[in-house]
Amino acid sequence: MSALPLVFDAPRRGKPPRHLADLTRDEARAAVAELGQPPFRADQLARHYYGGVTDPAQMTDLPAAAREALVGELLPGLLTPVRHQEADGGRTRKTLWRLHDGALVESVLMRYPGRATVCISSQAGCGMACPFCATGQQGLTRNLSAAEIIGQAVAAAAAMANGEVAGGPGRLSNVVFMGMGEPLANYPRVRKTLDALLTPAPHGLGLGQRSVTVSTVGLAPAIRRLTDEGLNVTLAVSLHAPDDELRDTLVPINTRWKVAEVIDAADAYARRTGRRYSVEYALIRDVNDQPFRADLLGRLLAGKLAHVNLIPLNPTPGSKWDASPLPAQREFVARLRAAGVPTTVRDTRGQDIDGACGQLAAADQVDGVPSVAVAPTPSMEPTVELGAEGDE
Repeated sequence: MSALPLVFDAPRRGKPPRHLADLTRDEARAAVAELGQPPFRADQLARHYYGGVTDPAQMTDLPAAAREALVGELLPGLLTPVRHQEADGGRTRKTLWRLHDGALVESVLMRYPGRATVCISSQAGCGMACPFCATGQQGLTRNLSAAEIIGQAVAAAAAMANGEVAGGPGRLSNVVFMGMGEPLANYPRVRKTLDALLTPAPHGLGLGQRSVTVSTVGLAPAIRRLTDEGLNVTLAVSLHAPDDELRDTLVPINTRWKVAEVIDAADAYARRTGRRYSVEYALIRDVNDQPFRADLLGRLLAGKLAHVNLIPLNPTPGSKWDASPLPAQREFVARLRAAGVPTTVRDTRGQDIDGACGQLAAADQVDGVPSVAVAPTPSMEPTVELGAEGDE
């Protein structure tokens, strides 16, 4: 099904410019001192950055003579918007970002009644080679820096505060690591991003741990590492098949860490946190949506601190993969619930704007190169649809 190899070690490319969000508070204060300013200026810069202020002219608490230097050295623009696409009456906005080296990543901001979620990317491309995934078929370009990951959430928070999403000004309430890339394959930078998301203002976005979801295709050692960190963020495991025979082809990482080992690692996380983990399962027509696989999944998860989030596949243009028909979805749900497994069906937001992660980036390539880098000659939030229970 997939000819691409698994890639764990990201290609080495030029590092992005130094950014405040990549530094510890002490490192930031030292960097400001090197620029001839009092260390407390670092705290002022952090307040502006996490508050969504990008124009130096608005940073009036900084000396006018020092603003440009401080911003240029510590708040360089790392994410350049290539374009936005909107769907769902303006309540869903997908953004294609260009990084300093021309690499492309995507984020999706989704507004729901009472909450707003941004789905962010942790890598440019992905090395996990899942054959039904648009990003997985691009291969891995590189890891993102912590500041490049954090910047997506900061931009989403600013967009909500400024009323750029239908519904008027609001607050970003949730972040999910379900965009491009495998978050746990970029562990140190994702871990630093978690600190920034959870740290109260002015040194972070001040989100609650239950409002942040880290998704993984099943890097069992990294799940155990996350368990040892003592955090209580939501864990999501992209399983997509309950049996090793099918999962070896749908999710090639399964050739290293089998279903049982991945679920065992997730169970250990649930035991430590006392919180359910989510099992993400893309329903693919005639591939993994058979009733017997629903029964296998039910037996696998029965009695565990887990719930299943079924995702009708968001097909990519030209792909042979398609979403399961509604009757198959309903039977899958019924069989899981009969096994006592809480189950929801994700709302497939943004199908009319190439909603599956990686589609905008894939469409913006010229002979495999990001078109923004070529000479100019040219997620995820569960909702109740067929299901009842969530993990609020």
